[in-house]
Amino acid sequence: GQYLVVEASTGIIVIWDKKTTIFIKLAPTYKGTVCGLCGNFDDRTSNDFTTRDHMVVSSELDFGNSWKEASTCPDVSTVPDPCSLNPHRRSWAEKQCSIIKSSVFSVCHSKVDPTVFYEACVQDSCSCDTGGDCECFCSAVASYAQECTKAEACVFWRTPDLCPIFCDYYNPPDECEWHYEPCGNRSFETCRTINGIHSNISVSYLEGEQGGPWGQG
Repeated sequence: GQYLVVEASTGIIVIWDKKTTIFIKLAPTYKGTVCGLCGNFDDRTSNDFTTRDHMVVSSELDFGNSWKEASTCPDVSTVPDPCSLNPHRRSWAEKQCSIIKSSVFSVCHSKVDPTVFYEACVQDSCSCDTGGDCECFCSAVASYAQECTKAEACVFWRTPDLCPIFCDYYNPPDECEWHYEPCGNRSFETCRTINGIHSNISVSYLEGEQGGPWGQG
C-alpha cells in the first residue's frame, strides 16, 4: 500500500509514506493531555507553540529550543531557508507547488486554507536538491490532499505526469488487481480487521492502492 501504519496498544498510530512524511495519531483519550513538538491535541492551532515552561511563543526557534532533551545541546539560532541555499530550485518549486492554490483544489480551499501548505511545499521542494527531488514535492501536495479528504473535499490530483501511482494508470481495470483510491476506503483490510481487533482510531482517509472491490494494498 501507499502507507505503512503501525499501531501501538497504548492508542498511538504512526503513519509513514515510505518516503519523506510521518504522521502521528493519538486516541481521543489523549485529547488535551499531551504537549511537545507535535502540539497539544486540543483542536486549537493557536497554542501549538507552547514551550516546556507552558509559555505560548511565536518563534519556532524559542519553541523548538525549549523542548531539547539535553541542556548541553546548544540552542539553534537560525532557521535555514532552503530556497536561499538552493536558489536554482525556487522557480521550479513555486511553479510545481502552485497546484495547491490552483483550481485543481478549488473544492477544498474554503475548507482548508492552502496558504501554509503551499509555503511548506515550496520550502520542502527547495530542500530536495539531490536524488528523489520530486518526492518532497509529491509528499507535500499529498499532505494537503489528505487534509482535504479529512474535510470531506476529495480531490483527484494525481495524473500520469504528476506524482503518478503507476499500477492504476498502466494496467487495464479488468486485468489489474490493484486500483488507486485517492480518498481512502472505509472498508479496506488491515492487520486489525483480519485479526478482529477493535480500534477507535480511524485512518480510512489514507490514499492508496485498493485490491479488488474491498481490499487494501
